[in-house]
Amino acid sequence: MSIQSAPRPSTAVTFRGGAGLGVEPIHVAPPGRGQVRVDIRATGVCHSDLHIVNGDWPADKPLVLGHEAAGVVTDTGPEVDGLAVGDHVVLSWFAPCGRCLNCAAGRAWLCTGTKALENTLPDGSTAYTDAEGHGLWPYLGLGTFTKSVIVPETAAIAIPQDLPFEVGALLGCSITTGVGAVVNTARVPLGSSAVVIGCGGVGLSIIMGLKLIGANPIIAVDLSADKLAKAASLGATSTLRADQIDVPSYLQEHFGGVDFAFEAIGRVSTIESMPSMLAAGGTAVLVGMTAAGSRASIDPFDLADQGKSILGCNYGSSVAKVDIPKLANLYLAGRLPLDELIGRIRPLDEAAAALEDLRQGKGLRSILIPS
Repeated sequence: MSIQSAPRPSTAVTFRGGAGLGVEPIHVAPPGRGQVRVDIRATGVCHSDLHIVNGDWPADKPLVLGHEAAGVVTDTGPEVDGLAVGDHVVLSWFAPCGRCLNCAAGRAWLCTGTKALENTLPDGSTAYTDAEGHGLWPYLGLGTFTKSVIVPETAAIAIPQDLPFEVGALLGCSITTGVGAVVNTARVPLGSSAVVIGCGGVGLSIIMGLKLIGANPIIAVDLSADKLAKAASLGATSTLRADQIDVPSYLQEHFGGVDFAFEAIGRVSTIESMPSMLAAGGTAVLVGMTAAGSRASIDPFDLADQGKSILGCNYGSSVAKVDIPKLANLYLAGRLPLDELIGRIRPLDEAAAALEDLRQGKGLRSILIPS
């Protein structure tokens, strides 16, 4: 039962269409039925946030940005029975409805009843208001660039108390997406060859997933020498500078093509080149998200003649309540060096600078810490 009945003041990083980014005071309502309040201890800066700021994806409401975070449950609403005050949790932006056909079939990542992509809570509401009392809406159903959030219990996944919050934050999106692309979406067999295009947070997570399951060789592709060095330290057996070599030709000449190609950028030109990187029977996996409305041109004869396939990957085809605890335990067991993905740690009010670093491809994953 909620221990606070009045809205709580907070500070948030917001996006208001043409007005752009801002940092402003907000109020956060108490948790309602089936909801919990989580005080944010760490929140990651993801390319999906940048897509909104860049205008790649439509935003018809004023938003509180942020969607990968970890924190502590500080209040619960009625009918919450799986979490308690003091629990450490990772927030999952894709909170499934649990009732649709895909949820019933165990494909929660394809839930048709979720409101996350509408930037609301599951009941279509928001817990956030601005200083004038107008609604601010939770990006991807969370809106974690603030001190305190209200989320459905199904979006808060309990984690071990000894898991660092900075690592937990990245489990909310990038790591779950990247490792899940390997083990859930593609189900890469032991000994398969793979190329990973783009070595940001998601791409590096894919590389860790490939190493975890025993893929070999693992080829990393990027424009940044620093990111390629990090990829090599995390399991890539070869690295290629995309601006210095024709990647498809190199892969065909030196490896006969690869069994799996993972695209972790969301760039149409890269996606179009993926089938030519594959061996016969190979699979291209689209992990990076393009701008809305993008179109790609693919040679269908090559796909049919060579038995190649293309897979879409949403959230690593993951069931958050199952996969996030598994990944947390793999980290604690020393099998996934997830802290190697953490770059600069900044206060919340430096979100704009962190997003600019992301736009320019600087560094690893930025983490924001609310004061």
